[in-house]
Amino acid sequence: MDKPSQTDVICCAVCGSDTRVTGYGQQFGTLQALWGFGAQHDGERYRVYLCEPCFFQTLAYLRQERRIHTMFDDEKPADDQVFSPVARDDFFGES
Repeated sequence: MDKPSQTDVICCAVCGSDTRVTGYGQQFGTLQALWGFGAQHDGERYRVYLCEPCFFQTLAYLRQERRIHTMFDDEKPADDQVFSPVARDDFFGES
């Protein structure tokens, strides 16, 4: 599951737009899965590339789904723990 090279044309799976930002190269998010032994989709791999707007629209949708599914829970899980960035100010992908 290699990361695409900077010369590959990566299009957003949702809106179809090119994810290349002039002067900065490819800028995309990924949604991916590798299902293992025992899973219904055992042995299947998925990777979906998303442009920045579609990535954050997808994230907003998932947050809303979480709110709906936990609406009546006594202990509501904090969305920011699940959907927050794993790093900030990591401009060069060093974290």
